[in-house]
Amino acid sequence: MNLEFNSLEELYNRLKPALNTKRREMARSGYQYIKNEDIWNYLKEVKWKKSNNLSLYEMVSDVLNVDDAIIDNYLKQKLNLRNREIYFKEE
Repeated sequence: MNLEFNSLEELYNRLKPALNTKRREMARSGYQYIKNEDIWNYLKEVKWKKSNNLSLYEMVSDVLNVDDAIIDNYLKQKLNLRNREIYFKEE
């Protein structure tokens, strides 16, 4: 069966159970501040950026198996960039 999604929101909703599982697993490992959207954004913006025709099971596998520290570093870098932008806009 070949599933197609009409929007990123539809795909996100389909992956939500895996994202919830990964978020809970990360919280148990000390990353309580990580949200589903953080995992999703990392995968969408970095891991899957140049990918085509990924199957649903490949995406679920990526969600469940991405290294916790990679998500943490991605989020910290993103927050650091935002803080820099805010700092330089205020000057």
